[in-house]
Amino acid sequence: MKSLIVEDDFTARRLIQIYLASFGECAVAINGVEAVHAIELGILSNDPYDLVCLDIMMPEMDGLEALGLIRQLEKENGVGEGDGVNVIITTATNQPGGRESAIENGCAAYLIKPIRKDDLIAEVEKLGFGKEVGNL
Repeated sequence: MKSLIVEDDFTARRLIQIYLASFGECAVAINGVEAVHAIELGILSNDPYDLVCLDIMMPEMDGLEALGLIRQLEKENGVGEGDGVNVIITTATNQPGGRESAIENGCAAYLIKPIRKDDLIAEVEKLGFGKEVGNL
């Protein structure tokens, strides 16, 4: 599994990277602008990401705006609806309607911070990426 962790907080980014390391390659981006660029490069090089863990509140471009642009890029490049990257939204706020809004915009899961390893792994496995190999 090739994943992209999009998080402006170093500690949160590093923890998610550690949690997902046993599933495969983990790249990082510190904001939505970098995330959209990374997704575009993956699509154009025919080596797309399988999973994106996407924070909502970030500088320069927030996660929901980035998600919209990612879905637009996929559409423009012939990626069928439902065939794009799996997105798990990660957020520090549990605003009313936030989960529903994120799902309507194309995310597969929605996790409230602090992200617990068991919760993240459960969501990754629900998306069909198989069992974690080994323990860290």
